[in-house]
Amino acid sequence: MTASEAFRAAPGRTGVVPSEAGGLLDVLSVAAVVLDTEGRITLWSPQAQGLFGWSAEEALGRYAATLLVADEYVDMVLELFTKVMKGAGSWAGVFPIRHKDGSTRLVEFRNMRLVDEHGAAYALGIACDEAVLRGVERDLALSVRLVTQSPLGLAVLDTELHYVLVNPKLEQINGLTSEKHLGLTPHEALPFLDTDVIEASMRQVLDTGVPLLDQYGVGRTPADPHRERAWSGSYYRLEDPGGRVIGVALVVVDVTDSYRAAREAAEARRRLDLIARASVAVGTTLDLERTARELANLVVADLADVTSVDVLDSVLEGEVTPAPGADAEQAHFRALAVAGAYETAPIGAADPVGERTTYPADRLIARCVSTGRPVLAAHVTAPDLARIAPSADAAELLAQEGAHSYLAVPLIARGQVLGALGLIRTRNPLPFDHDDVTLAGELAIRAAIAIDNARWYQHATDTALTLQRYLLPQPPPQAAGLQIAYRYQPAAAASGIGGDWFDAIPQPRHKTALVVGDVMGHGVHAAATMGQLRTATRTLADLDLDPAQVLQHLDHITSELDGTMATCVYAMFDPHRSRCRVALAGHPPPVLIRSGQNPVLLDLPAGVPLGTGGLGPARFESSVFDLEPGDRLVLYTDGLVETRDDSLDDRLALLLSLLGEPGHSPEASCERLLAALRHPDAADDVALVIAHAHPQPPSPARTP
Repeated sequence: MTASEAFRAAPGRTGVVPSEAGGLLDVLSVAAVVLDTEGRITLWSPQAQGLFGWSAEEALGRYAATLLVADEYVDMVLELFTKVMKGAGSWAGVFPIRHKDGSTRLVEFRNMRLVDEHGAAYALGIACDEAVLRGVERDLALSVRLVTQSPLGLAVLDTELHYVLVNPKLEQINGLTSEKHLGLTPHEALPFLDTDVIEASMRQVLDTGVPLLDQYGVGRTPADPHRERAWSGSYYRLEDPGGRVIGVALVVVDVTDSYRAAREAAEARRRLDLIARASVAVGTTLDLERTARELANLVVADLADVTSVDVLDSVLEGEVTPAPGADAEQAHFRALAVAGAYETAPIGAADPVGERTTYPADRLIARCVSTGRPVLAAHVTAPDLARIAPSADAAELLAQEGAHSYLAVPLIARGQVLGALGLIRTRNPLPFDHDDVTLAGELAIRAAIAIDNARWYQHATDTALTLQRYLLPQPPPQAAGLQIAYRYQPAAAASGIGGDWFDAIPQPRHKTALVVGDVMGHGVHAAATMGQLRTATRTLADLDLDPAQVLQHLDHITSELDGTMATCVYAMFDPHRSRCRVALAGHPPPVLIRSGQNPVLLDLPAGVPLGTGGLGPARFESSVFDLEPGDRLVLYTDGLVETRDDSLDDRLALLLSLLGEPGHSPEASCERLLAALRHPDAADDVALVIAHAHPQPPSPARTP
């Protein structure tokens, strides 16, 4: 039998079990001495020599009283010896014994009468050092009390990882009695815990002798099956006094309270971090759809497996939604964003992005926006799925994917319900709780402001762009002796839209006025101002004035428009003379491309912007140059060539280089310039006109 088998042998088991050195008897070093009826020593054990100092040769045959007892105790010893030999019973107690070295030591004795097969009597004395015995007794009593009264869970397992001791506290922690532990391994006794890790830790300690401290575990036991608890376990190897490995000890501390506090603190930090990231990641632009995608992507990474952002269709149309709590038979939504936490997440169960959907009032998302309050279905049932998904097929898809918890929170900004943020959990096993409702609500509040800003921004963008396009010439203007191509490209942001315009105005005797202008400022106000200046320019063009005179009148008109300023280039082309007169009002110079030659920037008097005449008389000068058939004149606003990152000279050089590429029609040249010079996120709008001179038309008849 192995030592571990002997260690866990049940009481009453029969058979010969060899014991290795180092046991309790070896620690006590119990000595055995046998005396005959005269009190002479007849047997002397090796332990007796260790205890009393006399060897067997020195002790055998001598009277024990005279050898081991001081003179003052001899009479007492003889009296006790006589009683024991007469069969009056055994004697136990502590007695002072004289050691061979002359010192006196206290020895614990057990004395009893022995009889052999012939009826001869003997006295057996069993003795050990009293100090050693008291120490062992004290250690044993202390160990028992430490085990039974310890507020910590304690267990001892043998080298085969079978329980041999479990204290009351561990019984309480595991919810199992000591009897149900003994003889079993942790895997057999506690199958509801992650015992693979526990047993691996114990084997490591048995093999290395290095303790493992504060090994955390989380789970549910029969003692508290409805709540998750946490423990800290420490393992250390047990060895007997001889160094033989006899098992492993386990100390378990219930740290559920501190674990929950730490988890709650970590969760609080995670929520604060998520809110902080939302402040940075949501609303980075004033693009409505992008803002919704930013919200969906942020939430799906930390809070849900499927997320959708749906906005009321009336909000997108600029209407005021009913106040929360108002009765409504149905709600019209438009999905702005859908996101999934993993590749196969059932995002197909949500409304397709961009599509308009109508839901009756009993749908959870409709209830959320009608009441302006969160709707929580912590544990989703089949009827719940029917009120969450847009269709029966979508509900089936959610059921197959394991959708088990749903949360919708309203998007409210400035007292108006904009829509709802929908959250579904499939793989995340935890249901949404009230903490999640609070967190999602906080995110929704922040996101709703960004979405509302983007909505109004988009509305302003659409208004300014619609106004400006309405005021620009339609269809493309054409003129005698000229092929005209033009482009207008709005700024990427609403704040950049509104000020640029162009025109081609027929004049008497087949002349054509070409105009490109840029009102300083942006938005609806700039677009409206642009419309006024364009109308004024067309009126002045009918007078067949010199370009400098036209700009002089426009400067006076602009000065009366509440501090507005604008730049402008006004060119008047006479196809009969192939001549062009041009004047600038603080505007970028036109580009002239003569047939077969490189493009050049016209060196013209720059003039001052329109609207500065109130500071003194503004002077504009007209310049004249030939524009022969095959030549081209390029007019543009500064949004084509000015950027924050590049010098104007470099940009103008690039413009000339692009215009110098042969083989492009005016229309193709417009596309080429915008593609090469305009950034998708450009902050200013652009007006561009390319006029290509044709052969002259017949001269008009002279008037008498």
